[in-house]
Amino acid sequence: DYGEAFSWYRRGNDVRGRVLAAQGMQYNPARHDSRVDRIIASFGPTAFAGGDRGSYSQQPVFIVGMPRSGTSLVEQILSSHADIAGGGELALVGEEVTRLSMFEGYPERRPDGAVLRQFADRYIGHLSHVGPGKNYVTDKKPANFLHLGLIALAFPNARVIHCRRDRRDVCLSCYFQNFVGPGQAFSYDMENLAHFHDAYLRIMAHWREVLPLRIAEIDYETLVADQEAETRRLLTFLECDWDPACLDFHRNRRPVVTASHTQVRRPIYTGSVGRWRNYASELGFVRER
Repeated sequence: DYGEAFSWYRRGNDVRGRVLAAQGMQYNPARHDSRVDRIIASFGPTAFAGGDRGSYSQQPVFIVGMPRSGTSLVEQILSSHADIAGGGELALVGEEVTRLSMFEGYPERRPDGAVLRQFADRYIGHLSHVGPGKNYVTDKKPANFLHLGLIALAFPNARVIHCRRDRRDVCLSCYFQNFVGPGQAFSYDMENLAHFHDAYLRIMAHWREVLPLRIAEIDYETLVADQEAETRRLLTFLECDWDPACLDFHRNRRPVVTASHTQVRRPIYTGSVGRWRNYASELGFVRER
């Protein structure tokens, strides 16, 4: 009974929402809109013209998107390649954004060359420990989609893989996931989920217009329908030779600590595509936009 199942998910999400509110950690749509507005205003078409950069290393690969959009799957596939290491959800970019916001007037004030180099050196140094000797190391922190402006200044030769998924499926999957910590506070309410997804689409549309970075976009539905073709496309984007181990990604024993840790241990499956249809009458704000 999908309706009964959803009612229990709703109860659980309501409890999580109340706990976060009691701790002052609830999602604030107006505050998030303001944050996105400030980033967009600060990284206009001329923001990347001239000026110093952090590191010209090509090693970083940023995998971004909504939570539950396939970022873990993409990283698991790519990290099965002999030349690629999977870094998981690295906190370094978010930590630097917090520091710059508190002490450097970010995002309105652009970091100078010394600040960018210090950050880039720390980041690349960490990658050398995560993937010693590897050509590429992935960072699959989904929320880095908010920070692609800083990433472009710090790592102009980095590559970005943007994972996309049907709005209804990705929001439902977030709603059904009991995330660890308060970072996904938007996910415990359907209206907030719809709002966060709208803001995500808005800033990604902006980045497509202004970013000088190389970006590949991959749809979850296409990936699970034809994994080999999409994997070959991503490896071409990364200028990597074909490695058949990528097709056996589920045999990759690297540690995975994200919400998708069980899914990436089995072969590709399509059962999560269109799952929203079982709960169509409950999706409300997600379906209306």
